[in-house]
Amino acid sequence: MVDQAQVRIQEAMTGLVDDLDKTYLRGMQRDMHLCAAKCCEKEENSVDQVHRCIENCSTPLTQAQSFVQNELSQFQERLQRCVMVCQDKVRNHVTVDTSEAQEPQRNSSLSFANTAGSVLRQAALGKDGVAVYKAEFEGCAMQCVEDHIKLMPSVKKSIAKVLSKKV
Repeated sequence: MVDQAQVRIQEAMTGLVDDLDKTYLRGMQRDMHLCAAKCCEKEENSVDQVHRCIENCSTPLTQAQSFVQNELSQFQERLQRCVMVCQDKVRNHVTVDTSEAQEPQRNSSLSFANTAGSVLRQAALGKDGVAVYKAEFEGCAMQCVEDHIKLMPSVKKSIAKVLSKKV
């Protein structure tokens, strides 16, 4: 179930990125290359002048790509925090009696798959209702994914609003 959620969110993210690329970034990339080609046509300019001209041509695209990357990173961080809250809820139920082999997770990686996999592995070590905790985590994590997929149109709209001003 967690694997399906990961696939769904990855597909949704890929679709979002592809759409932003086709709608905004490719046009900016085209403009950058045409501008750079014009820089190279100016035979009277020095090498440094041509390089500066080319750098100036790439600035809008570089800024737009950085903006998109930052927004998508923030979105992924919000999803990861949601999943970590699910993990914390399950941990609050796990006691010494649940599993003596269980240790607190000390993993600094925030990836959805790592967080989910770790909790499921830890839950498998326990006894006395571990299946309930596993189901609770999975249900909560799936809800995080569903909620964040529903947020994608508004994320796309806000990114598009900024990018449309740069085009």
